[in-house]
Amino acid sequence: MASQTTSSPGPELVRRPRVRRAPADSQSRRAVASGTAGSILEWFDFAVYGAMSATVFPVVFFSEMTGPVALLASFATFGVGIFARPLGGIVFGHLGDRIGRRAVLLATFLLMGVSSAIIGLLPPYAQIGLLAPLLLVVMRFVQGVALGGEATGAQLMTMEHAPRDRRGFYSALMSLGSPASQVIANLLLALLTATLSDADFFAWGWRLPFLLSLALVGVGIYIRLKVEETPIFREGVQEIDQKTSNPATVVRDHWRTMIRLIMCYSPIVVTFYVVSVYGISYMTSHGLSRSESFTIVMISNLLSVVAIVIGGRVADTWGRRNTLMAGGAGCLVASLVFFPVVDLQSFPLTLAVVAFALVSAQFGNAGFGALFAEAFPTRVRYTGSALALTGANLIFAAPAPFLASWLTTISGGSNLPITVIWLGIIVAALVVLSRTSEGPTLEGEPQYFGRYVPVEFARAMLAAQEHEVAPAAGSTTTEGGRR
Repeated sequence: MASQTTSSPGPELVRRPRVRRAPADSQSRRAVASGTAGSILEWFDFAVYGAMSATVFPVVFFSEMTGPVALLASFATFGVGIFARPLGGIVFGHLGDRIGRRAVLLATFLLMGVSSAIIGLLPPYAQIGLLAPLLLVVMRFVQGVALGGEATGAQLMTMEHAPRDRRGFYSALMSLGSPASQVIANLLLALLTATLSDADFFAWGWRLPFLLSLALVGVGIYIRLKVEETPIFREGVQEIDQKTSNPATVVRDHWRTMIRLIMCYSPIVVTFYVVSVYGISYMTSHGLSRSESFTIVMISNLLSVVAIVIGGRVADTWGRRNTLMAGGAGCLVASLVFFPVVDLQSFPLTLAVVAFALVSAQFGNAGFGALFAEAFPTRVRYTGSALALTGANLIFAAPAPFLASWLTTISGGSNLPITVIWLGIIVAALVVLSRTSEGPTLEGEPQYFGRYVPVEFARAMLAAQEHEVAPAAGSTTTEGGRR
C-alpha cells in the first residue's frame, strides 16, 4: 500500500479546504441501511452464542465435566465458529468476486439464521448424550462459515455504493453490527436472567434468543432484496471474466498485504474477545452476578456504537490507519488495567474498565473496513479482504477466550500470563501499523488525509464541489479505473 498520507505542511501542500459533502443517492442509502440492519441481525446470533458459551453451555452440553474443564470445552466450541470463518471467507469471497456481492449476502444470512435456530432446538447432554455437543459443534461451524462471508461482504456492498468522500464512515457503520448485536443480545439475556429462575433459564429460557433467529431471517432477507449489485463490481465484470482468480492465486499475489492487515487488526479482535467473551466468565467468578455481567457488557457495547460513528468520521478525515492506531493505543491501556480493576469486585469500576476497553476496540474497528477494502483491486477484493479478516479472527480471536481460561487455570488463578500475551500482541501490532500506509481509493487513485493536502487535490475538491461531485477522502481525480 503506497504511502499517500500527509500530516504536516510543505512546499506543495495547503490546508484542506472545507467543502460540502456529496449527496448520497437512493442506492447508497439503501445499501447502508440494509447492510447495517443485516449485519446487526446476523451478528446477533454470533453474540448470543458467545454469551451462552461462558454461562449456559458448560451446564447444558458439558454437564459430565467438572467446572473448569466444562468451561474450557464450551469455549472450544465457541472457537470452532471462528476457525470456520476462513472457509467461509474462501468460499463466499470467491463467489462474491465472481457472481457479485448481493447474492452471496443473501446466502450467508440464510445460513446463519437456520443454524442458530437449530441450536435453540438441541436437546441437552442429559437426554441424548454426546450427540448434543456434537450437533452444537456442527451448527457452530455453520455459523462461522456464514459469518466468514458476511462480515466482508456487508463492508464491500456498502463501500462500493457509498459516496467517495464517505467510504470510511459508511464502512464503519457496518461495524455497528457487532456492538449493537451485543447490546440486543445482552439486554435480552439480562431480562431473561432477571425474570426467570436459574432452573427455568437453564431449562428453556436460554433457547429463546436462538429461536428468535427464525423471525430475523425473514426480515433480513426482505431488507437485502431491496439493494442492487454495486456499480464498481458491475463495471469490473468484464475484466473479472478475463482475469480469473482463485483463492490460491489471491494468497500468492497478496500474501504480504494479508499478513500486514492481520497484524493491524489484532488489537481490536483480541481485546474484544478477551473482554466480552472470557470477561463475562471472569466477572461472574469475581463477585458479580450473571445479570450484572450481562448488563456491563450491554452498556459498554452501547457506548461502542457511538465510538464507531465517531471513528468512521475520523477515518474519512485523518485516515484509516490513524483510526486503528488510536483504537489500538486504547486497547493497550485496557490490557494493563482490565483484570486488576475487575478483581476489585466493584460494579461501577468494572463497568468503567469494560466500557473503556470496548470503546477503544470499536473506535479502531471503524477504520479497518476501508483499510482492508482499499488494499485490493476489485476482482480480488472480496476474497483478499475476507481472508485477511478471517485470518485475524482465526489467529487472535478464536484462541483468546480458551487461552485466557486455560492460562488462568494452570497458573493457579493468576491473570499475569494472559495479560503479558495480550499486551505483547498489541505492541507488535502498533509497530506494524506505524510502518503501514494508506491504500489508494477503490478506483486506484491516491488518497490524502489530514489537515494539509497537495495543491492539486485541494483544487480538485473545490472543482468537484462546483459540480456537486466530491472526490474521495483524497483522490486527485474524479475518474479512474482500478479493477
